[in-house]
Amino acid sequence: MSTTTRHSLDDLLAIMARLRDPARGCPWDLQQDFSTIAAYTVEEAYEVADAIDREDWHDLRDELGDLLLQVVFHSQMAQERQLFDFNDVAHAISEKMLRRHPHVFGDVSYADVEEQTRAWEEIKNAERVAKGAAPDDSALAGVSHGQPEWQLARKLQQRAATVGFDWPGHQPVIDKLREELAEVAAEFEAGADPTRLEDEIGDVLFVAVNLARHAKVDFARALKHANKKFERRFRRMEQLAAADGEPLAAQGLAEQEALWRRAKAEER
Repeated sequence: MSTTTRHSLDDLLAIMARLRDPARGCPWDLQQDFSTIAAYTVEEAYEVADAIDREDWHDLRDELGDLLLQVVFHSQMAQERQLFDFNDVAHAISEKMLRRHPHVFGDVSYADVEEQTRAWEEIKNAERVAKGAAPDDSALAGVSHGQPEWQLARKLQQRAATVGFDWPGHQPVIDKLREELAEVAAEFEAGADPTRLEDEIGDVLFVAVNLARHAKVDFARALKHANKKFERRFRRMEQLAAADGEPLAAQGLAEQEALWRRAKAEER
């Protein structure tokens, strides 16, 4: 196949069908199923977010292609089982966007974004009922449990806030965080029962997400920056240790802490 050809979506669908062909396909692709590919789908979504964070638009193009491949892969496997195909996926999302935007594609109007958001949730709830789900009037109705836990925590907090169950500002959240940290310390002092520690540390993380929400800080982005900062400084520690003639692993914690402070000071 020529690499100079400008391929279309139909070409990509045909390529995936060939990869899954029982007689002429790729052995690895043929071994996959929905569950084995799911992890790659999540990974590719994070790769897209990373490219955006780095503002690497060339890489973003490639990562979006990788993510699109995941949709095509799942659609091909579904077609093989006569569940649905790619066109069904495209039709379903188009119908959903038309249905959920009556203010754009219909004659509905909203006073502000808040009213639009409430209407969006009402439409989603109506969709769930139409699919046979029992009516759910909870403010937490329809929250997806398939997302990362920190995202679920933020979503639950946001939903609870819509009915007024929320801290009035950041200071009470900070106070609550101190309280939860004290409870973790108490568990350590009491013997560090693994189950209790898991519960208390979970409370700390839940409140930390809440604090980020009140600060209007993206929890994942903040943690990503912290990870990058740690990696950058740790690698610099290794360089400094090597320059001093002694590997980092051969040094005690006090010496390593001193190298950490040097690496941190260089960034100021």
